Amino acid sequence: MFKLKFLIVTALLLTGLTAFAQQITVTGVVTSATDGYGVIGAAVQEKGTDNGTITDFDGNFTLTVKEGAILVFSSIG
Repeated sequence: MFKLKFLIVTALLLTGLTAFAQQITVTGVVTSATDGYGVIGAAVQEKGTDNGTITDFDGNFTLTVKEGAILVFSSIG
């Protein structure tokens, strides 16, 4: 019985630690390599998630992600 209680408490503690993962806000500008102007409507996404945004008229974006996240950028056109 002690082992079962110990396993349950340990599992709950480990599960709770993931809830405290650091979130950071990333801001930036996506620019064209050819002319340096901001890219309108480029997609910016946290890799492996559905968390993402698109750039504004000047290529600016703001996205809140987990610390250490990898960002994926894509654009058509």
